Amino acid sequence: MLALEGIRVIDFSRILAGPFCTMLLADAGAEVIKIERPQKGDDSRAYGPFIHDESLYFMSVNRGKKSIELNLKNPRALDFLLHLIDTADVLVENFKPGVMDHLGLSYETLSRRCPRLIYASCSGYGQTGTYSHKPAYDLIIQGLTGMMSITGPDPQHPSKVGMSIADVDTGVFAALGVMMALYQREKTGRGQHVDIAMFDVLMAILENAATRCLYTGQSPQAIGNRHATICPFASIRASDGFFNIAAGNDTLFVRLVEALQIPEAATDPRFLTNDSRLQHWDELEKVLNEAASHKTIAEWCDILDRAGIPAGPLNDMNAALRHPQVRERGIVTTIPHPVAGDVKCIASAVRLSDSPRTSYEHAPLLGADSAAYIAEILHISLEDAQHLVETGAFL
Repeated sequence: MLALEGIRVIDFSRILAGPFCTMLLADAGAEVIKIERPQKGDDSRAYGPFIHDESLYFMSVNRGKKSIELNLKNPRALDFLLHLIDTADVLVENFKPGVMDHLGLSYETLSRRCPRLIYASCSGYGQTGTYSHKPAYDLIIQGLTGMMSITGPDPQHPSKVGMSIADVDTGVFAALGVMMALYQREKTGRGQHVDIAMFDVLMAILENAATRCLYTGQSPQAIGNRHATICPFASIRASDGFFNIAAGNDTLFVRLVEALQIPEAATDPRFLTNDSRLQHWDELEKVLNEAASHKTIAEWCDILDRAGIPAGPLNDMNAALRHPQVRERGIVTTIPHPVAGDVKCIASAVRLSDSPRTSYEHAPLLGADSAAYIAEILHISLEDAQHLVETGAFL
């Protein structure tokens, strides 16, 4: 039995942050029902690349879910939806604040109707604050929170993180909030509103960069692949490219320079302590690069591994996906899809010993489950429900 089996989730979310949250819930066994616009569905169904006209983007964050097409301006469809929500444990939405209120589906309205309902809202800036009604995109949030100012080779080249970190981490925090609320409901019998903002999430994961700024008043700067407080913790150039080293204390530094065959660096006054190495990083970097320039990345990674020094190559995505750990951990999985065929994707990173997830269901075709849920909620036959779908009764 999977951890969230028996939990029903109504999913109003689209594109990335909300769908990533509900995919995590589906991976844990929750029954996730996507409410989608007629004919178009989730916006991400139109995002490439495509396999047989099915979006890989959509499939990558919507596996294991069900899909119902509903026109929420249709009173009959809205009445059906309310009765469906009556059967649910969780509702997830990622509209701008106010949109669900306009539809008559606000937390205040639904919590009166369904006191046990957990209502999760993912938005750019949260449900309160002067920015709450502004549109938000990952790039904008990365800039506003200072994330880009500490990412990149130097202060003159601020850079975004190479994936949609604000969206994805918002989905993770939203799923965590839902789990917390489910646990709380076991004790109180009541649901609650889970308010997750992309802005808040990126501020929360700035960790020591934000803490240092709070206490020093000085903004950290982009320093490339170096670490602001640990040295050497950086990328070093071998004969055929760069590799990473992480010598996080004085003992590891001594072992590092011995492995690099420059033991004299261990007694150099400039490099005796972590603080002195930070102050003299430019000189140390030259010493390390010169020592490493005579062997390949693979040779150095092998030597440093045997010496107990954390080190590794800078893989591109193809190399990362071919890493033996990917195969041994089952990180890439294949899901049969009725239209796209066998689709490869990244499996859940959560591994539970007593409720392991060994396979996944494909992302839903638009409206594929409409008839089944109409039959359940209206207490009619599947044939009669299919007739309602075909005649557009809820569109």
